[in-house]
Amino acid sequence: MSRHGWTNWGRSQSARPAQVMRPGSTDDVAKAITGAAAAGRRLKAVGASHSFSGIAVPPEIQIDLSRLSGLIGVDADRRQVKVGGGTRLWQLTRLLAAYGLALENMGDIDRQTIAGAISTGTHGTGASFGGLATQVVGLTLVTGDGQVLYIDEHHNPELLPAARIGLGALGVIVEVTLQCVPGFAVRAVEKVEPLRDVLDSFDERMTLADHFEFFWLPHTEVALTKTNTRLPADSSGKSAARWRHRIEQELVENAVLGAVCALGSAVPAAVPALNRTVVRCAGEREHIQQSDRVFTSPRRVRFREMEYAVPYELAVDAFEEVRRVISERGWRIGFPIEVRATAADDNWLSMAYGRPTAYIAVHRYVRDDPAEYFGAVEQIMRRYDGRPHWGKMHNRTALDLRGSYPRFDDFLAIRDQLDPHRVFANDYLRSVLGD
Repeated sequence: MSRHGWTNWGRSQSARPAQVMRPGSTDDVAKAITGAAAAGRRLKAVGASHSFSGIAVPPEIQIDLSRLSGLIGVDADRRQVKVGGGTRLWQLTRLLAAYGLALENMGDIDRQTIAGAISTGTHGTGASFGGLATQVVGLTLVTGDGQVLYIDEHHNPELLPAARIGLGALGVIVEVTLQCVPGFAVRAVEKVEPLRDVLDSFDERMTLADHFEFFWLPHTEVALTKTNTRLPADSSGKSAARWRHRIEQELVENAVLGAVCALGSAVPAAVPALNRTVVRCAGEREHIQQSDRVFTSPRRVRFREMEYAVPYELAVDAFEEVRRVISERGWRIGFPIEVRATAADDNWLSMAYGRPTAYIAVHRYVRDDPAEYFGAVEQIMRRYDGRPHWGKMHNRTALDLRGSYPRFDDFLAIRDQLDPHRVFANDYLRSVLGD
């Protein structure tokens, strides 16, 4: 029995599961699922609890995947690795480095498990690169009847486009096989630039750089830009420069931001001046480090987040509407808006399915109510055919999501096949997929 209950990282979801199970093998997972099905109980796997939406909320039984982690196998010739589904991304990158390998692209947080990150559509940035799930070439899934199902190029390959981003609706992912690349370094250039210049050159910046993103702090006229260039693995910056970057990162992105958010939450009228203070502290930085150290950053200030994916060519227009609504409503928003882009992919429930995609993410400090702000932004994104991030807050349902995903009904058919009795259902999945 769970004595203390469960809460996600963003403090937006909580539950008190009747039972928490920590299986140590695939057989243990299969037994847990068959037992739950026989008893008519529902079960949900949880990774690192980094989703802001209700996707990981346990209905009755919670399966903790932390014991199903680590390296299972390496195919050095093909640069493929198999790992346990509960492996944290920060652990994974270290395991890969020992073999001279790396993930081709990453999001900006590495605390998630690999199973949770791919299941919710974690993506990163880079107009020529796909999200994390595009790097998956194989999965081992335990389905709703306890069957161990292998999915790769030789076994059930037709299921890969559904299973890579499966929302936890198709089964419990116990193993993941990833297509890796040779390890590489990244030169990161971070600047404070006029927002108008960034928006006017949005396409140029996104397409000419390997990886580009920007952050805009409301109530300012500047953007914090990050331009990343891929380099050979032996390109290394000076140790002193790397340490200086880490210290500045901790000060600006965590200590200063945390203090500013706390004060702004207590005194909303001070937010515009506080945001300008953050911008002044940011300055310009350049550093060279191994790829995972550049792609990801520590996140110690808790927040809630909603992120929408819009057609790439509409990104600037959608962003400008968000700016306008903040000004018109007179809101005091102390957390930055993040804008990124990725290539199109063919995973059925991917936010980038079938189209080059830009992402607009809005945040609110954990002590501030996000409902009004997020609701208004969501209405804007819907006008631009936006697709919500499955692991972040939104209010969409199956009724209106079907039109955004051409293979939505195909995914539901696979769900009927693999979990006909809805052993893995919870309130979130009933809402976004129907029942």
